[in-house]
Amino acid sequence: MRDASRSAAVQSLAFPVGGMTCANCSGRVERALRAEPGVAAASVNLATGIARVEFAPDATDGARLREAVREAGYEVPEPEAPKVDLAAVELASLQRTLLFALALTVPLLVESMGPMLVPGGHHWMNATLGERTRGVIELLLATPVLFGAGARFFRHGWAELRTLSPGMSTLVMLGGTAAWLYSLVALVAPQVFPPGTAHYYFEAAATIVTLILLGKYLEARAKGRTSEAIRRLIGLQPRTARVVRDGSELEIAIEAVAPGDLVVVRPGERIPVDGRVDDGTSFVDESMITGEPIPAEKGPGSEVVGGTVNQTGAFRLRASRVGADTVLAQIIRLVEEAQTGKPPIQALADRIAGVFVPLVMLAAVATFVAWMLLGPDPALNHAFVAAVSVLVVACPCAMGLATPTAIMVATGRAAELGSLFRRGPALEALAKADTAVLDKTGTLTKGRPELVAIHALDGGETQALRLAASAESLSEHPLARAIVAAAQARGVDWPAPEAFRADPGRGVEARCAGQDVLVGTARFLADRGVDTADAAAVTTELAGRSATPVLLAVGGRLRAVLGIADPPKDGSREAVAALRRLGLKVVMLTGDQPEPARAVAAAVGIDEVRAEVLPAEKAGEVQRLQAAGRRVAFVGDGINDAPALARADVGIALGTGTDIAVEAGDLILMSGDLRGVPNAIRLARRTLATIRGNFFWAYAYNVALIPLAAGALYPLTGLLLNPMLAAAAMSLSSVFVVTNSLRLRRFVP
Repeated sequence: MRDASRSAAVQSLAFPVGGMTCANCSGRVERALRAEPGVAAASVNLATGIARVEFAPDATDGARLREAVREAGYEVPEPEAPKVDLAAVELASLQRTLLFALALTVPLLVESMGPMLVPGGHHWMNATLGERTRGVIELLLATPVLFGAGARFFRHGWAELRTLSPGMSTLVMLGGTAAWLYSLVALVAPQVFPPGTAHYYFEAAATIVTLILLGKYLEARAKGRTSEAIRRLIGLQPRTARVVRDGSELEIAIEAVAPGDLVVVRPGERIPVDGRVDDGTSFVDESMITGEPIPAEKGPGSEVVGGTVNQTGAFRLRASRVGADTVLAQIIRLVEEAQTGKPPIQALADRIAGVFVPLVMLAAVATFVAWMLLGPDPALNHAFVAAVSVLVVACPCAMGLATPTAIMVATGRAAELGSLFRRGPALEALAKADTAVLDKTGTLTKGRPELVAIHALDGGETQALRLAASAESLSEHPLARAIVAAAQARGVDWPAPEAFRADPGRGVEARCAGQDVLVGTARFLADRGVDTADAAAVTTELAGRSATPVLLAVGGRLRAVLGIADPPKDGSREAVAALRRLGLKVVMLTGDQPEPARAVAAAVGIDEVRAEVLPAEKAGEVQRLQAAGRRVAFVGDGINDAPALARADVGIALGTGTDIAVEAGDLILMSGDLRGVPNAIRLARRTLATIRGNFFWAYAYNVALIPLAAGALYPLTGLLLNPMLAAAAMSLSSVFVVTNSLRLRRFVP
């Protein structure tokens, strides 16, 4: 069950953190934040670089929390500093550092490894330059790479060791430094080594750093693509708006638009702010907000949403919501919050990563000792190469990226399809749901009465509708409005009533086109002397379809029976069928009477119905299903269903237009189309499968390569994994995980 409330004494803060490279980094930032007094919860997303903290403002503040992260060894910009894209800054920094490292590492590899590719080349180089001179050249090339380009690993590595939480930077720092120190001693004091073991590994030290920087650069580029959905949403906001002030049109910055301003929108322009059409008509493409591909017709009084595209006509709107209050701003905020959420599967991964690196360090020490005791000559060389390879190959970068990259891509793709996840954990909960509980009114049905049948007993249907609409045109009753709306939709004109009187709850009597007309219940007509016996069979048939019968009499004779009902939404039946194909049990929950409830359920294909359930009792019904071991996704309109939405494992609120119940559910379907529910479940399941695939690759890859790096194949092949190849293999695992997550961008509903 979700926690539906939060103490008013707890505040939430989100801020960017720079310099994180692996799961241990994000875990260390979380521990540093949780150690601060007053912090109730802290979550750090490695992929987005965002820390989110809930804290008691009387015990700590944002400045202290940021300082705690800096003390842990990471960068945090000041809140008043100009807002910058940390991901772009990091990518540019990595690119510069990588180019510097490559400029020195390539000639280093050519000098040290190139001669080995030519028969006799190694001996020729030693005879020409001398082995010691070659060592000095390699030292001069490798040192700037290790301590210059690799400075970030040393900076973070020391911070990791100070807090006794070693991570990727520690492994790179130890592996690179060990290779460099070994080579330096072999260069200046070769006599301290046993004969035949004073080799240089400068190229390994430099190449480890360069290859991991290359992996980090490719990873950063791929990670940048995971948040493209957010950038596209932000790009929907126009920079300027054309407003009418003092009778003149002025083009002003979007930030200067105020509620109440009259804004002019021309054909082909993006609507700058939320508002209501004041005058003019057009069609508006709202697909990037609702996921609906068909443009919506807009006229005076229609709500329009900022960021959507005006098409054919021009109109003026009265601004209602601007800046951070617009629907588009809410969507961006919801997606950002969902991307920083941490599902349970990630919490398990964090715990594993916390012990993985110390175990790797122990494995490296054990590898070194085993080679020294059991290995063939030169044992020291073999022991050193194997230990460094174990340190480098096991860096847990991919583990920290497995979940957040998939969550980022999935929530962004969902937003493009009109489905807004408010919390990252909701993806996992939805993927595991096995029961869908659907509210009836406004969820399965349209939520408003419509004319669904006309049975003319004397005369034609059009004439019956014409007279009924004339009599009801002055009534405010919902059934009356349904009759009038049906006449309008069918292009039926009606005369204005010459006289009108309503009997509340029963019907109306009017004089229309010179005829006395009665419209209402059978009892209402019978009390006025109309014989309604001929309506009995039709009334029974309409009741079986959950339609309310409305009788029409003209001149004292029964002329027609009209059926009015709250019909199922377009797509409800397809949505229910899709849910069942996905293996979910589908239940309808409603406060309506059993007979009309069963009629709607039969129309949409639901077998299990629970009727006469009050809104306060819906949460209890959800809890009863959960007690039976079901994982429940509740779908409702987000307002009167709030208790059930909060009680369910995942609450899905339907939003229509701009009236989005953003506080009601974990997932908001902006278009209100139920077919979005099975689509969201499919996407959630695919996301969870992607995360599991990422974890399997990251862990299986590392675990499989550790024995290889330690020399398990040496007795069979006589080969050891070179530390440079270990670095390349480790970097590739991270790139694979991010690329695998990016496949979710291609999800098709």
